[in-house]
Order: sequence, then structure tokens, then C-alpha cells
Amino acid sequence: QVQLVESGGGLVQAGGSLRLSCGASGRTFMGWFRQAPGKEREFVAAISLSGGSTYYADSVKGRFTISRDNAKNTVYLQINSLKPEDTARYYCAARTSTTSTTVFDRYTYHYWGQGTQVTVSS
Repeated sequence: QVQLVESGGGLVQAGGSLRLSCGASGRTFMGWFRQAPGKEREFVAAISLSGGSTYYADSVKGRFTISRDNAKNTVYLQINSLKPEDTARYYCAARTSTTSTTVFDRYTYHYWGQGTQVTVSS
């Protein structure tokens, strides 16, 4: 069983930065997703077991960076140049599959945190 706990969300002005953290018990392939009110949960970023491979949604490339510290069982999402459209609840997710072609698919993740809210004001 993998337990996930996110932290680091908050209210920030456009152009600002945040770093989200996800404490995970157990090492698995990790991802970040987000869900805005009235919208589907969407893929943001993912990272392999070793941290050597990372994957990003086109909408966040160049602004978001996913990383992990396996010694601390923690995954991070550094978010820079925040935009109002980044406002959403951000969820950490974990899965056992290592198939890279499906990292974008939320249905391949079996474990989810409770989420942390990110609100960007214009």
C-alpha cells in the first residue's frame, strides 16, 4: 500500500512560484495531476523510479519541474511563472507500472493523495 500526502499549495500572484511536495511511503513511478472546477483531472508531470526520466504536459513544459528524493521518499513539483489558468487542485499519484507510454493516463495510477490547492491571482 502506498500512502501519499501533498503539501505546498497556496495563493500566489501571477508570475510567482510554488514548490509542491508529496510524501510517499514506498517507491513507485510518480505523477502529478491537476483538476480545476468543472474540468477533468489532467496530467501535469511524471517521473520514473530512478528519477532519470521525466515527462510533462505541453502546457507546463519549461515552467514546471518534477523531481524526487528517494532517500526522503518525496516527490516535488517546482512551479514557476504561474498563470491564472494554473489554478487547480494538484494531486500526487503513484503507480507500479513502468510503461512510459501511459504515464499521461490517470487511470493507470492506483494511489492518490488528497490534493493541495493552488490558486493564482491575476
